[in-house]
Amino acid sequence: MKILKLILVGVVIGVLIGLWLGVNIGREEPLLSNPFAHRETVAEKLKRISGETLEKSGNALEKAGKELQDTLGK
Repeated sequence: MKILKLILVGVVIGVLIGLWLGVNIGREEPLLSNPFAHRETVAEKLKRISGETLEKSGNALEKAGKELQDTLGK
């Protein structure tokens, strides 16, 4: 009976640690970070990334336009 109790406690502890690590792996966070901490939602991440992409593409387009004006102006 004592061995069964130890096995049961080991399984419970293993499941808890596995859930902790699994949640962090699923969220692409460091393994030992707090899985209950507030994280950026998918919608927030998408909005942030699309804004950054739009800004970078706008800057590239502006740079290309200036270079084109310089070559045509000469």
